[in-house]
Amino acid sequence: MLTGFEMFDVTGSVIPVFFIVILGILAISAGGGIYRWFRDNRQPVLTVTTLVTSKRTEVTYRHHSDSDSHHSTTRYFVTFEVESGDRLEFEVQGEEYGQTAEGDQGSLTFQGSRYLGFRRDARGYARQFPDIHRSV
Repeated sequence: MLTGFEMFDVTGSVIPVFFIVILGILAISAGGGIYRWFRDNRQPVLTVTTLVTSKRTEVTYRHHSDSDSHHSTTRYFVTFEVESGDRLEFEVQGEEYGQTAEGDQGSLTFQGSRYLGFRRDARGYARQFPDIHRSV
């Protein structure tokens, strides 16, 4: 059986290991984000013709039990299909999500995994809905 002083020795060796593991996890997580940022910066900025194939949201709810308050966060995603048939999903801002519809055709600009923008092709819209009269 451990005496009182021997217990402090076990605690003295376990706590530093615990902190080293936590710091290692944080360092790996930060390193992954920094690596992704540098990798995206090395990629060329591409603008490709694309079609919006789907949209989705991801809602995260948080409940704070001590203050009885609720908090939610919504992330918005749009999936684009390029001419080769490949599909790319990007996280977008809420305003851009709301202005984009499935079936929209246009130009997608991106750099690696970084979304830079989507410009809808007005001619594609007119082809989809030929009955709409548009004055230019």
